[in-house]
Amino acid sequence: MAVNGAFIVPHPPVLVPSIGKGEERKIQKTADAYTHIAQEIARLKPETLVILSPHATAYADYFHIAPGAKAKGDFFKFGSGDPPLEFSCDTGFVDVLSDEAARCRIPAGTFGDRHRSIDHGALVPLTFITRAYRDFQLVRCSISGLGAFAHYRFGQCIARAAERLDRQVILIASGDLSHKLKEDGPYGYAAEGPEFDREITAAMKSGDFMRFLTFDGEFCEAAAECGLPSFQILAGVFDGFSVKSEFCSYEGPFGVGYAVCAYTPQKPDASRRFGKKLEQQTKEMLLETRNREDDYVRLARMSLENRILEGNRLPLPMDLPPELTQRRAGVFVSLKKNGRLRGCIGTIEPTQGCMAEEILQNAVSAGLRDPRFDPVCEEELPELIYSVDILGKAEPAHSFHDLDPIRYGVIVRSGERCGLLLPNLPGVTSPHEQVSIALRKAGISEHEPYTMERFEVVRHQ
Repeated sequence: MAVNGAFIVPHPPVLVPSIGKGEERKIQKTADAYTHIAQEIARLKPETLVILSPHATAYADYFHIAPGAKAKGDFFKFGSGDPPLEFSCDTGFVDVLSDEAARCRIPAGTFGDRHRSIDHGALVPLTFITRAYRDFQLVRCSISGLGAFAHYRFGQCIARAAERLDRQVILIASGDLSHKLKEDGPYGYAAEGPEFDREITAAMKSGDFMRFLTFDGEFCEAAAECGLPSFQILAGVFDGFSVKSEFCSYEGPFGVGYAVCAYTPQKPDASRRFGKKLEQQTKEMLLETRNREDDYVRLARMSLENRILEGNRLPLPMDLPPELTQRRAGVFVSLKKNGRLRGCIGTIEPTQGCMAEEILQNAVSAGLRDPRFDPVCEEELPELIYSVDILGKAEPAHSFHDLDPIRYGVIVRSGERCGLLLPNLPGVTSPHEQVSIALRKAGISEHEPYTMERFEVVRHQ
């Protein structure tokens, strides 16, 4: 195949001596691994180097491919006086890649920021690579907010573009691992951090690209990783091929995980068409989820689907159980897609005549009116997972000792401002963290006077 090799690399600016000023010696294994792969790239002599960066221009529903014949970047904002790096770009590859994406109905192209300089997610790898080899043209691509399957398919498009052009291509998948490895690190500690790094590095070593595609979204958010989408694109590049993996290094002394791993394609292997496997697994999972819906979840799904497909409010079904039509309560409806939140809207106190009507209203609001997200479109409906939280009566919480983020949700109030956080959310492990998030949602400073209430929920999912 035309993609001769691919490399997973981290991008800590501290690795550059003019920035690290000696601190880079604490990640010497990473520096040595970079030197090794730069020499390997020089041996392969690629005509085109495609680099993926989570810090490039990025969109929730679109893969950005940097346009332009030239690209330039520097580390000035990190305090480095090193001269800028400049590159010629492979505009022919960009055009063919955009065409391949269009053929596959993958939202990708050069629309967007046309003058942004090379970000540090790409510039750190390029700094090391150019010490050994510079005779290539550059292609820069972003990740997106789309799911694992979309990233895998975009990787397939990169491979097909290389084949169409008969280019000798190397892929660089830039991305750090968890940012929550140490309490004294810049992002603090979460148990999911070291666990994520153990699992992802094990997958790197064995070439288990299916694992790249099946990490739970909430788990990844709790681990605060940034590289996985880049790795998923890499997996798609080698769709249907066995690979030889060389795991070069892993370390995380600053509280962020850094791994370097090299992949060389071997021979065609139909058992490694992981995109097809993921698509089938996802369909089976969604069908299983749909089959086990209870009345609460089914009502939420039907409400949003009816509004989007028919354009009107769903009439209250006649066969609902009495607890839905005779009780009133606050209700939150949450939507997830690809394991990540897609919308969540609710009411602390009941506003409708019964819980069923509360669910009808809040399901539509979660899908169409959550200001954090674009409205759900028709194509997304089969991919959504719904949950419905029925709120119990709130009671005063006089101190953090009265709170338990697993058992209780929390409501904070100051004047007319109010913030709520549901219980048992991934990554929220302490009352202080729970209250802090609720305060931020309400726009209340931690230094202002505020009251707290706690409540229990019954979760239907």
